Amino acid sequence: MRIEVVSDKSYRMWVKEVKSRIRSAQIKAALSVNKEMIRLYWELGKTITEKQAAHAWGSKYVEQLAADLKKGFPGLKGFSKRNLMYMRQFYQYYRPLGEIVPQVVAQIPWGHNRLIINKVDGLEAAQFYLQETVENGWSRNVLAMQIDSRLHKRKGSAIHNFSATLPPRESDLIAQTIKNPYIFDFFDAEGAIRERDIEKQLTKHMTRFLLELGRGFAFIGEQYKIITNGQEFYIDLLFYHYTLRSFIVIELKTGEFKPEHAGKLNFYLSVIDEQIKQETDQPSIGIILCRTKNKVVAEYALRGLRKPIGISEYRLQSALPSVEELEAELSSGFEQKPLPA
Repeated sequence: MRIEVVSDKSYRMWVKEVKSRIRSAQIKAALSVNKEMIRLYWELGKTITEKQAAHAWGSKYVEQLAADLKKGFPGLKGFSKRNLMYMRQFYQYYRPLGEIVPQVVAQIPWGHNRLIINKVDGLEAAQFYLQETVENGWSRNVLAMQIDSRLHKRKGSAIHNFSATLPPRESDLIAQTIKNPYIFDFFDAEGAIRERDIEKQLTKHMTRFLLELGRGFAFIGEQYKIITNGQEFYIDLLFYHYTLRSFIVIELKTGEFKPEHAGKLNFYLSVIDEQIKQETDQPSIGIILCRTKNKVVAEYALRGLRKPIGISEYRLQSALPSVEELEAELSSGFEQKPLPA
């Protein structure tokens, strides 16, 4: 039977809508399955903990349980002795948060949870990475990278004047958006480094750069030209943040922060607000990225300025690990936290 191809535009739009609904249903189904599996792992971890405490059972009973589960469900994976011990560790790790598995924990895959348990010390930091993973949709590799870079220590620690220049809600939001320091681990230049070299590297690796900046940044341009009273000026990097609804002006400095950097950025923000910002946009925000800064000098430099500005340091790291780094990684044996007996 020959099927006639329908080329009507309304039909094609309908097919597109149907496909979108199917994909949405698939995602929801996968998330639902993941939540149920995480809840099951939580209950198994709780049961194992309680049985071992009540009956003084050792690890051999967990090994027997794994064998019995494999026999009862020969085609089902994920219930090896090692994974059952991870379930116990999983329950014991998050137990202080409550007897029922925390909702945010059930929203990320098992592999993500194992990674956090193995690499993050402290429930406060763990909750930070759980929430960030849910909000940003991080893959396991991205989560590992953020943990290794100690994101929970870097986020929200920049010097700024936001509380004096923005309403409380916007001030808190942008303060938690900016990091200190920023880690640019995709740099492949050698020798003397100029500001333009850094700009080129950041734009060359824009996907990685945006990941380090965080959720919500949209790149507009580098060396963005603005004109005032017939004079041309060039902004290092210009972004728009669609959550904050603000233009973000980033100025790069290869050396130590100097007070005049803040004055120059204050000028750029005034021009952006006058010439580019729309009525629906919030005030533009400036970020100075420098190699080093003196905290007292930076705080004094921002006092009295009308525009919201944050000052952060950055670290440049080669895209390729050094011989020393490779040796250290290999000698570490990729150690994980030992599983409890």
